[in-house]
Amino acid sequence: MATVKLSFSPAPVHVRTARLVGVAVARRAGVREDLLDEVRLAIGEACTRAVALHRQYGLADPVLVEMSDSGAYSVRVVDRAPIEAGIGLAALPPDELAKESLSEDALTTGVGFALLAGFVEDLQVRPVEEGIGTEVRMVWPVGR
Repeated sequence: MATVKLSFSPAPVHVRTARLVGVAVARRAGVREDLLDEVRLAIGEACTRAVALHRQYGLADPVLVEMSDSGAYSVRVVDRAPIEAGIGLAALPPDELAKESLSEDALTTGVGFALLAGFVEDLQVRPVEEGIGTEVRMVWPVGR
């Protein structure tokens, strides 16, 4: 199967569609049934994080989701927020994330990393090669 690409405007309502497509592609790729809930939750969390970053910075650029089954099932969620915003909150200790001075979108972004780490064993967060933005890459094994 080739890579499936999905892009959507940064609105929370579109996250559900990304989850549904992601699970359908995962099932077709051969991801075990007992991992599909993790896939659904992780894709939802990564997309919610990207939408929150776009809203926090007033970006109208679409959120990009790419799904591929080249050897394993991988999902790449790309936002276009400043790199320091996308990666910076991942480094905050939990007591900093609990402070009331953080906006709701900033808090969503920071908590998202903690949740993703719990859902996905193979998780990478890095700046996108094209310049502005962050890439969240998640990988699950396929049973072929």
